[in-house]
Amino acid sequence: MYIAQNWLTGLLQLMDEQHSDWSVSAEGMDAGFVSVGFETEGYEPIPETTGDLVLGRVVEIEELTGFKKPIRYCQVDVGEANGTGENQGIICGARNFAEGDLVIVALPGTVLPGGFEISARKTYDHISAGMICSAAELGLTDKQNSGIIVISENEAGDAQPGDDAREIAGLADTVFEVNITPDRGYALSARGLTRELASAFDLTYTDPAQDPTVAGIDLAAVPEPQAEVLDLEVREETKAQRFGLRKVTGIDPSVESPYWLQRELMLTGARPVNAATDVTNYVMFLLGTPMHAFDAAQITGGLTVRNAEEGESFETLDHVERTLSAEDVVICDETGIQSLAGVMGGTTSEISESTTDVYFESVVWDPRAVARTSRRHKLSSESSRRFERGVDPALVETALDYACALLVAIAGGTVTNERSLYGDIHLAEPIDLRPEHPSELIGVDYERETIVRRLEEIGARVVDRAEVLAVTPPTWRTDISMPEDLIEEVVRLDGLDKVVPVLPTPRGGRGLTAAQRRRRAVGHALAYQGYTEILPSPFIKNTTFDDWGLDAADEPRKTVAVRNPLDSDYAQLGTTLLPAMLEAVERNVARGRGDLSLYGVQQVAFRRADASPMPDVTRRPSEETVRELVETLPHQPLHVATVGVGEIDATGPWGEGRRYTWAEAVESARIVARACGVELEVANAEQLPWHPGRCAQLKVADEVVGYAGELHPQVLENLGLPERTCAMELNLDAVPASTSLPAPVLSSFPALHQDIALVVDEDTPAETVRRIVEKGAGDLVESVELFDIFRGEQLGEGKKSLALKLLFRADDRTLTDEEANEHRLAAAELAEKELGATMRA
Repeated sequence: MYIAQNWLTGLLQLMDEQHSDWSVSAEGMDAGFVSVGFETEGYEPIPETTGDLVLGRVVEIEELTGFKKPIRYCQVDVGEANGTGENQGIICGARNFAEGDLVIVALPGTVLPGGFEISARKTYDHISAGMICSAAELGLTDKQNSGIIVISENEAGDAQPGDDAREIAGLADTVFEVNITPDRGYALSARGLTRELASAFDLTYTDPAQDPTVAGIDLAAVPEPQAEVLDLEVREETKAQRFGLRKVTGIDPSVESPYWLQRELMLTGARPVNAATDVTNYVMFLLGTPMHAFDAAQITGGLTVRNAEEGESFETLDHVERTLSAEDVVICDETGIQSLAGVMGGTTSEISESTTDVYFESVVWDPRAVARTSRRHKLSSESSRRFERGVDPALVETALDYACALLVAIAGGTVTNERSLYGDIHLAEPIDLRPEHPSELIGVDYERETIVRRLEEIGARVVDRAEVLAVTPPTWRTDISMPEDLIEEVVRLDGLDKVVPVLPTPRGGRGLTAAQRRRRAVGHALAYQGYTEILPSPFIKNTTFDDWGLDAADEPRKTVAVRNPLDSDYAQLGTTLLPAMLEAVERNVARGRGDLSLYGVQQVAFRRADASPMPDVTRRPSEETVRELVETLPHQPLHVATVGVGEIDATGPWGEGRRYTWAEAVESARIVARACGVELEVANAEQLPWHPGRCAQLKVADEVVGYAGELHPQVLENLGLPERTCAMELNLDAVPASTSLPAPVLSSFPALHQDIALVVDEDTPAETVRRIVEKGAGDLVESVELFDIFRGEQLGEGKKSLALKLLFRADDRTLTDEEANEHRLAAAELAEKELGATMRA
C-alpha cells in the first residue's frame, strides 16, 4: 500500500496530545514498520522542485481562438516574486480553474521534477512567462490528466500571492510502499498503519473510527437515522455480512474536492474524480472500508443483493461489458444490475457532472466470493484487495457517517435522517491465554502487564481471570483464533530482537543416508560422462499420454490432478520425467541446439486414491485416520532419466562424428547401475513411447526398474522432435541402496584375451548369451564383452553369430593359454546346453 508519511505523522500527533510535535525521519519510520513485523518495499520523497515556486491568484483569463485546442492566456498576480509586482502572463490549456482562484506558479528559472526548466517563451502568439502547475508536474502523481492545482482560501491561510508554495502544496513529503500480508487486511488503511506505528514508537493510539476529530471530520451535519432510506433485500446466498446505505441530497456537482484531499489520494496512487467518488476513496484509505457512491436519480425502487444469473451481462465503470457467472454477486434495482459486488460499480448509476443526490454504500462482503469474482474477470481494484483480506464489519455505520459529513463539507447538501442497514456484528469468542504460555513458548520472560498491554494495543479486550487471560480479538482481526496467534502479537509488538535464536546442536557422525549417497553418485556419474543436468518440471501436459498413444489402463496414466494449476494445460503431476525432458529438447532444438545429452533426477507421482479424507481439524486425528491419509497420498518414487539427440561426438576436420543412438541410452542406464553398485540386466521389450524394435527393458534382481532406447517415430512426430531421439528412464527407488561400496581388488598379474563366436537363434538376446558365457567361464573371467554380430547364409535361416571378447586374470599367478582356453570351452559347453548354441571355428 502506498501512503504519505506526513498523513501518518499528522494522525499520530492528533492521537497523542502529549506528543503533538512528534516526528520521525523516513529512515526511522521505515525501521518502525520493520520493528513490528511490517516490511516496506521502499520509500521515495516527492521529487524536488528548485527555483521560484509561488502562490498566484488568477486575475484575468483571455480565451484564445483559432487554434486546434482551447487555449487560455492568463494574467496571474504573483506579488513581488517576479521582481516587478506586475501580473504574470502565462499560457495554460487547463479548464478546471477560474478568475480569482489561487494556483501554484512556476516562474522562469524554476526546475520541475524530471529536470524540466521553466523559461519565458513565445507560444500561441503570446509570451508565456511561467507555468501554472498541475499535480503531475510537481511530482505528486504520474497521471497526466490531473488538472491544475487549485488552492482554497482556507488551505492558503495567511499566505499571499508571491509567497513560496512548497509548504501549501505539501511537497516536503515521502511516500512509503508498505508490504501488507494477506492476513493483515486491516493494515490497508491509515487507521491500521498508525496503530502499528503507535506500538513501534510507544505512542498513545486513538482510533479514528471512534474519534472523528482525529481524522478532522465533523459529524454535526449527520443526523441520527429515523427511517429506512431504501427497501433493501440481501439474499442469504450472497453471504454478505453487513450492508448499509445513507443518502445526501442537494450537493453542488460542479465543486471539486479540496486540494488536501486530492493530494492524499494521489499519494496513495488513486486519481481524483469528483467530490462524491473522492470521498469514498478517502474513507477507504482512512479506515480500510471500501465504499461506493450511486447517483440516486439513477436508482429506481429498492436494492436487491443477489447472485448473478449465468451469462448475464453488465458494463462496469471501466466501460467493459462483462459476462457474469452464477457465482458473482451483484447489486440491482428495478431496472437491472448497478454494481459488481466488492469489485466495481456500473456505468448506469455512475456519479456524473449533473449528480445532485448521492447514495453511499458500505458493505462487508464474503472474502472468498470477492476473490473469485476478481480473478474470474481479471479485475482487481483497491476495493477488492481489501474485501479479499477481510473488512471490519463494525465500521459500516461509521464509514457511511464519515462519507456523508465529508461530502456535505465539500459540496454542500443535506444528509437525510434515513439509513438502511442489514446484518449484525458477531464478536469472536474469548480465547483463554495462560500468562506463562508466551514465556514458555518463546523463551523470553514476558510480564503479565506487558502481555495485557500489547494485546490491548492490537484492539483486543483483555479480562484478567487470574489463572488465564480471557482475550476477545477485535472485529478487524479475523486471523486470530487460538492462543498461539495472541502470542505472536505479543512477540511482534514487544520486539522480535528480544528473541535470541538458539540453533539446535546437530548429531555428529551421521552423514548422508545410503539413498542420498546413491542420488549424488548417479548425478556425478552422468555429469562426468558429458550429460547436462536439468530440473524437470513436476507438471505435465494434459495431452501427453494421448500423444504417446497409451491405452486408458496403462500405468503412466495414474496421474494426480492439480486443483488450482498455474497453467490449465499443465494440470497433472507427472508419472514420468520424459515429458519435461522432451520439452527441454524441443526448446533447445528450436533455438539451434541440435546436439544434446540431458539428464534429470526428480520425483514422480502415481495416484493411489481419487481423494484423501478430510479429518476433523479441531482435535488430533486417530491412528486409523492418519494411516488412511498416508495410504491415499500419491506414491512418489525417485526417477532418473536421460535424453539424447544429434551427435555425441562432433563431426569436424578429424572426420565423421558419432550420433547418439539407442545404445548410448542403454549405456546411460548402465552408468546409473554402476554408480549404484548393482548389476543391470538388459532385455528386448515393447513399451511406449519407445520404438518396439529398439527398446531395452532394464532389470535389477529380476525386477523391472526402467526402459531405454529409441523413441517411437509416431511419438516424435506428434511432439515435433527430431528423428532418432533416444531416452532412458529408471526408477531409482527400485534399485537397492548399497550401504557400502567395497574398493576394487587390483591384480598385479597380466590378463589373457580369448575370443569366442557362438551361433544362436535370431531371437536370442545378446545379453542372455553374454551372461551365460560369463557364468560358464568361471571365476577367472574378468569381463565378457560383445564386439560383433554376424548374419549370413552359411549360418542357416534364423541364425546369428555373436562374437564375444573374454578377459581372464588370476590374483595369484600368471595364467597360461591352456588354462584360459579350458575356461573358454567350458563357457561354450554351457551355452550349448542352455541355449543350443554352437561354436564357430
